[in-house]
Amino acid sequence: MSTASDARFWDRTSRKYAAAAISDRAGYERTLERTRTLLGPDDRVLELACGTGTTALRLAGDVQDYCATDISAEMIAIAETKLAAGPIPSLLFRTATAESLAPEHGQFDAVLGFNYLHLVRDLPGTLRHIHALLAAEGLFISKTPCLGDMNPLIRFALLPAMRAIGKAPYVSAFRAAELSQSISAAGFEISATENHATKGNGTRPYIVARKR
Repeated sequence: MSTASDARFWDRTSRKYAAAAISDRAGYERTLERTRTLLGPDDRVLELACGTGTTALRLAGDVQDYCATDISAEMIAIAETKLAAGPIPSLLFRTATAESLAPEHGQFDAVLGFNYLHLVRDLPGTLRHIHALLAAEGLFISKTPCLGDMNPLIRFALLPAMRAIGKAPYVSAFRAAELSQSISAAGFEISATENHATKGNGTRPYIVARKR
């Protein structure tokens, strides 16, 4: 298994992903509104793992530049079709990962990663790349399913079985406390940890972290 196989998985599932309903619509809207309060009109924003562009299309009009990326070319193709139907001058979609983007000095004022960090294969390395992509005191804003805090049957039985038959991608099963420690160790100061869920027990912490 590799990042290439991860990309192929998301390519295969892109149409189904695009058609799926958001499971917690109220929680998603809360996340969008909270994120808007953290972004300014002059900000340059990078979104990682943007999927088919739903969040990017909602937020990009509020900032100066918004680059939305995903590992899956098929996901990006769907996002670009959406954008063509309602152009937003500040928004660009691109097939890329955090690791493939060259860190230029002061490149982004904010990096967003929603439903993303549990899918990366080298969490410390990815967080270091994100840190390098941010301007001084830039924000990293994330919302991550922490499988380590969920039912053990999910991570020990269901997910391995689904991965074995190609029905699930690579997933890391860390706890929320471990995620916070990893973010801090990568050079960030966590300023807020919030629960935006309106369903379930809130195992997807919304974390706002500032580059030190």
